[in-house]
Amino acid sequence: MSSNYNNRRPVSPADTAKPKRHLKTKPVLMIIGILLLANFLWFIAWLIPNGTGKAEEVASVNGQAVTREQWLASMEEQHGREALLELVNEKVMATAAKDYGIEVSDKEIDLELALLRSSQDGTETALYAADETRQREKIKAQLILEKVLTKDVVIEDDEIKAFYDDNQSLYDVKNSYRTQMIVLNSSAEAEETIAELEKGSSFEATARERSIDSATGNLGGDIGYISNGEPGVDANIAKAVTKVEVGGWSSPLALENGKTAIISVTEKVDGQTFSYEDVAGHISRELALEQLPQSVSPEAFWQEFDATWFYGE
Repeated sequence: MSSNYNNRRPVSPADTAKPKRHLKTKPVLMIIGILLLANFLWFIAWLIPNGTGKAEEVASVNGQAVTREQWLASMEEQHGREALLELVNEKVMATAAKDYGIEVSDKEIDLELALLRSSQDGTETALYAADETRQREKIKAQLILEKVLTKDVVIEDDEIKAFYDDNQSLYDVKNSYRTQMIVLNSSAEAEETIAELEKGSSFEATARERSIDSATGNLGGDIGYISNGEPGVDANIAKAVTKVEVGGWSSPLALENGKTAIISVTEKVDGQTFSYEDVAGHISRELALEQLPQSVSPEAFWQEFDATWFYGE
């Protein structure tokens, strides 16, 4: 059941009449896929010892200390390369924007965020786990890359308009709700879990501990953004999500597979209908990307902008 929550796209009645050609929003995910790892470098300064010369203990096991230096080294080994790569690429793209005279507006970033929420798949969990500032920075860097790659590709207006006319439902974004769930075997277990939540237990921690759906449980119950009546989501959850207050949780919900769930809404994002003028630039850029012979990453511009890094590659 759990995998269904992370592989969805908007479906409208028009889909049954004419297959829709979806644009390649995947390139946006190439950079934003490691959002959580980037946060590692944000608090590096806090992790660095204060220079007293004495190793600071952050944990101990049977009297044996785990020092801050050991912790930092382990985190750098596991995540440091990916996080640094991400930051270097963002700076490379910022430099490219100045060099090529490219601008990215807040409105463009807003559009990309809205479209991502309405067409998310399993690779986007990190997108919604990170703070919005980081999301916007990463999307901006990817938009710069796409604009650099497509600056010399000409897409005719009638082709852009034709795509919009054939796919208007893609740009009619409904209200969406960032949702968590705890899946349990019975209504009785759900009532016990709700009692724990009412006593102050964290929904996320409780999902990790109690949910029998391991895929979502390991994410603190996170199933991303869903909308009322959304295909690919258990009908009872899709119906109930609009009635749950932000920060609250539902009563036990009977699922189609015979299990019981409790859902919580952590954020509501108002829907929006985007006009042709709103999305013409987006469509033009994505159609141009389809004409490129292969995908290109920011690393292709490192030599041009004299980028070097710790790993020396």
